[in-house]
Amino acid sequence: MGAKVGGDENTSSKNYSDNSEINVVPFVDVMLVLLIIFMVAAPLATVNVEVSLPKSTSQPTPNPKDPVYVSVQKSGKVYLGDYETTLSDLGDKMMQRTGGDRENRIMIRADKEAVYGNVMRVMNVLQDYGFYKVALVAEEKV
Repeated sequence: MGAKVGGDENTSSKNYSDNSEINVVPFVDVMLVLLIIFMVAAPLATVNVEVSLPKSTSQPTPNPKDPVYVSVQKSGKVYLGDYETTLSDLGDKMMQRTGGDRENRIMIRADKEAVYGNVMRVMNVLQDYGFYKVALVAEEKV
């Protein structure tokens, strides 16, 4: 009875080799999650009130990180963000929206055919509540 030296050819030995391929599945998963987050968040950063803005020839300035929009339509309706409001409620709602921080820049979007007096009334209400950093929004002239 002799013993075999060397190894049995019938027993399988596992041969581990280096795997130099990059697994991109986790990367794709993260990218898809980020895409969904941005698709949901992007519409929240815009204002949906229909206003035909006048053209401007001045250089555009960068938007603040948390802009507060007040829109004045041609019909005279006033909106804070996407929600219609009245001039008598505008100041209180603005205080709620900004948390009382009067240093926020208020962006006024007025239709180019809106009555000038309506825009001035909105600006007067904002001044009465201490909001002096007001910007008028216009379209870039191309």
